[in-house]
Amino acid sequence: MTGAGLASTGALAQGASSSGGNAGWFVPKTAQPAAAPAVPRAARPAPVPLPPAADNEDAQSQTPPVLPMPPVPASPDIPRGVTPPVPVIGVISVPEVMRLSSAAQQAEKVLGARRDELARDAQKEQAGWRDEQQKLQAEAKNLASDQIQQRERRLQQRVISAQRDFRNRNRIIQEAAQVSLNQIERELVQIIRQVAASRGMNLVLHREQVALSQDGLDITSQVADQLNKVLPSVFIPAANVDPEQLAKSGTMPTTADAERAPAAAAAPVVASHR
Repeated sequence: MTGAGLASTGALAQGASSSGGNAGWFVPKTAQPAAAPAVPRAARPAPVPLPPAADNEDAQSQTPPVLPMPPVPASPDIPRGVTPPVPVIGVISVPEVMRLSSAAQQAEKVLGARRDELARDAQKEQAGWRDEQQKLQAEAKNLASDQIQQRERRLQQRVISAQRDFRNRNRIIQEAAQVSLNQIERELVQIIRQVAASRGMNLVLHREQVALSQDGLDITSQVADQLNKVLPSVFIPAANVDPEQLAKSGTMPTTADAERAPAAAAAPVVASHR
């Protein structure tokens, strides 16, 4: 809550506590109940005396019982272990490394174009659905009921088939993106270890989780440069290739298998509808 919200809440609370004898509650005048007519003192009924409590049984029944607990087992002494090394800390920003990665930029460009194409096709198909529905509504008065139902069924089948196709295409794009990302992440882990070892670091933290660090502790630029040297690009399955079928076929290339990447990308593993 912001300071203005706290101030307004406090003002409301102060106004409520100072409004009449309503014990801290503010009741508008229009909502206050009408005053009850005065009853003569002689006509008021006498209060009914309450019976005495029966040996405080109710109070005792509301007190939670104290349940016995089993004994806590004694923990044996732990033998002295190896003293951990003195931490030599480094920091890294993985999001910045991904922004500087040429392989990540390549994947985003290729897959972003596929997403845009999918969005255009979906919009075009939806416009076709609306046109067909409007056309059917305009011609309904000149058609028999069975003809109307037949055209409605065809339109419904068209919609269902198109939606299935769009979902399948979107899945293929997402899985292709995961294939690309996995290659970058696998190489990035190795490079972070190598860079940290070359600088004598045995603990690397995410820079976004560190409140303060000196420039000499940051290995982001060095890791990004090494990543671009080792992995300037990644294998991206072709648009008409289903990554799941490609993986099942056993021909999914690796970052160390650059020669098979073009052949596998052109392999006739056509995306199937789901």
